Amino acid sequence: MDTYQTGDALGALGDPTRRAIVECLAGRPRAVGELADELPVSRPAVSQHLKVLKNAGLVSERAEGTRRIYRLNLVGVAALRDQLETFWNRALAGYQDVAEEAEEENS
Repeated sequence: MDTYQTGDALGALGDPTRRAIVECLAGRPRAVGELADELPVSRPAVSQHLKVLKNAGLVSERAEGTRRIYRLNLVGVAALRDQLETFWNRALAGYQDVAEEAEEENS
């Protein structure tokens, strides 16, 4: 699990189980047991995935009695969205450049 660096949200979401956890947490905050009940993995596995997501800045936790409640970290999710938007804008600009070049060649 040390493969992912702190702040590597995109890398952390490369795993389908972690994406499923993020989808669950998008609905509402949950404890590890609640997440494990909804996923085909054990509680220890969910805990390990949550650790990666937390290190990537995508989730945060708070203590509630003896349980830890996990929720999406809105700052981390917003940073990921900004990164994806940057990629998207670059891709669109590249597509526009190619389309304009093709148009010029056909003129």
